[in-house]
Amino acid sequence: MHVRLNGRDDSRAGFIVSKAVGKAVTRNRVKRRLRHVAAAAFSATPSGVDVVVRALPSAVAGDLRDDFDTALRDCLGRLAS
Repeated sequence: MHVRLNGRDDSRAGFIVSKAVGKAVTRNRVKRRLRHVAAAAFSATPSGVDVVVRALPSAVAGDLRDDFDTALRDCLGRLAS
């Protein structure tokens, strides 16, 4: 995950899900799950950030919410310092 200030009033998220994750149905399912998790996480984060997430093959079976929240918290902490 990479986070950067965007100078806007809203936050945006982009997802990179390669063919290594699985077939098209699996990749789209991972993207939908990531969108849902990102929308929930953005309500508790400061506005004006761009987030780029690269999904790994383990995202298919993993708990995306905990992983996303942990990565976002780490990235925002590095951004603030």
